[in-house]
Amino acid sequence: MVLPMKDRVKILLIEDEEPSREALLLLLKGNGFSIKGCGSGMEGLRLMETDRFDIVISDLFLPDISGIDILQQIKDSSPHTEVILITGHASAETAVKAMKEGAFDYITKPLNIDELRIIIDKAVEKHLLVNENVYLKKQLRDKYEFANIIGSSPAMQHVFSRMKRIIKTDSTVLILGESGTGKELVAKAVHFNGARREKPFIAINCSAIPENLLESELFGHTKGSFTGAIRDKIGKFEAANHGTIFLDEIGTLPMHLQTKLLRVLQEEEVEKVGSNKPIKLDARVISATNVDLEEEVKRGNFREDLYYRLNVIPITIPPLRERTEDILPLIRHFLEKNCLEMHRSVMSIDKEAFEALELYQWPGNVRELENVMERIVALTEGDHITLHDLPPNINRAYSEREESSTRVTEDGVDLVKTVNEIERKMIGEALVLAKGVKARAAVMLNLNRTTLVEKMKRLGMEQ
Repeated sequence: MVLPMKDRVKILLIEDEEPSREALLLLLKGNGFSIKGCGSGMEGLRLMETDRFDIVISDLFLPDISGIDILQQIKDSSPHTEVILITGHASAETAVKAMKEGAFDYITKPLNIDELRIIIDKAVEKHLLVNENVYLKKQLRDKYEFANIIGSSPAMQHVFSRMKRIIKTDSTVLILGESGTGKELVAKAVHFNGARREKPFIAINCSAIPENLLESELFGHTKGSFTGAIRDKIGKFEAANHGTIFLDEIGTLPMHLQTKLLRVLQEEEVEKVGSNKPIKLDARVISATNVDLEEEVKRGNFREDLYYRLNVIPITIPPLRERTEDILPLIRHFLEKNCLEMHRSVMSIDKEAFEALELYQWPGNVRELENVMERIVALTEGDHITLHDLPPNINRAYSEREESSTRVTEDGVDLVKTVNEIERKMIGEALVLAKGVKARAAVMLNLNRTTLVEKMKRLGMEQ
């Protein structure tokens, strides 16, 4: 059995009997392993300090230090290194102690080379899987760093400030905001930057699952508890044990399940459908909704006591139309992301197209903007995006606004508001073209840098 990438796995062999050591080195090198050998335990530990070894094969009885001591020191300094012990004095007691101390396996003398190869292959497989798992977890942490949630507006800075405080706690969180504002992204950022980052993050959309199946999805069921329950099923809460469960669209939860959820939160335990045996839980609960839960409580559609249980720490994500300063950075981000994914050079956008995208109200919020930018990149033939490359609804809204924004009617016009909107738009465009450098943007606008900064302060723009 030859595993992929096993030549990248480094093995250290510690064996005091030179003929045995040399024979093993020769055999294992011939099987494609990268391996180094030494004759004493202390020498092996010194090599571990100066080099990285993924697997250590050590004799259990060495002249200077025992294999168990080597095992303990390796596990203290390098927990992911797998240790295989060789002994000529096998006993049940020795084997149990070695495994308890964290040995991957042990093999007795005289060595069966085929058996040793199988053990090493299994250790290599485990090592590669552990490394892949560590890498994927790091990728998740990197992906959901706060820096990857784009928003420099005051409203989003307030959200970030609250998130940074929340990750230091284990409190229940309720995320409020319209559809498409990024509630799940915020939930994942809280989880992957907090103390439970190495544990599961389990998400469930309460509105996407039929009511008759939702209880089983949340809490699990036992075999035979209802028609079709052919085996025991673990629910989302149990799967999230020691981690985080994210309950999206919590406002759609049926009343009878609200009662059961309240009990889960109060007792910190869950009962599967068809069972009265409680299962203790330790899961952080983050929920989200795009409806006004306080209003739903007044209408009798949502339990007041459950609302207070969920709303320990609220986070409100503003809609995109209320943080227009974030639109252009988001456009740049999604434009670069989609060009990269579609193997295109980064496209440019002309002034009118930028204006149309910035002035659009974005009822679908960030999700709609992301989808629009993907569509534009996919369908635009050249490398320059114009007004005509935008979806018809955005193009039409821009044309109608342009016609009416500066027209004086019998009803009058708010001159100050209109001038402020024009200034805000032009400053935003200049900052985009200047890549955020205010001095360059000021030159484009024929202003002093100080004047530009004062205008940005007055208009409530990022400084």
